[in-house]
Amino acid sequence: MGDLERQPELTKILFEAIFVEDREGTFNASWTFDHLMRKKLEYLLPFFDDFAGRLSELKTESCIRPMAHVCEMVCMAYFKKKDPTFTQHITDTQLEQIMTVCFDWLIGPMNMAPKVFSMTSLFYLGQKFDWVHPELKQVLQDTYADGTPGYQNRAKKTLDKLARLGH
Repeated sequence: MGDLERQPELTKILFEAIFVEDREGTFNASWTFDHLMRKKLEYLLPFFDDFAGRLSELKTESCIRPMAHVCEMVCMAYFKKKDPTFTQHITDTQLEQIMTVCFDWLIGPMNMAPKVFSMTSLFYLGQKFDWVHPELKQVLQDTYADGTPGYQNRAKKTLDKLARLGH
């Protein structure tokens, strides 16, 4: 991890390895990528277009879960922290690509962790794209009863936040 933190140019190579592992059924690169992004999220920006555009290619939940977490961190940096490093370098098209894949992960046959990360990302994305909040609310209401306790907890908090916004 230390080498990765000191050599940001390796981040793109690590990202590419995720897609190889997704096909092979291993997931070391995706977990390593997630841990690196927790420390150096800005390392994602030089190839953010690839990141946003290729998320929908992932099939293995072991790879999707860490990428869903990275999406959540990106949305928090962009919308909650309003970090100019992100707000000035991420396009609406890229945000829409993340939004699409997060809805796919939220409604798809995933375990709960990618769904929870996607739910949070979509809540933030709805601050920019006004149709997202009503859709998110409907999905959460439709899936709440079938969710795990962790899913229900996050869904309730998200529904409460949506209600405070008038949705």
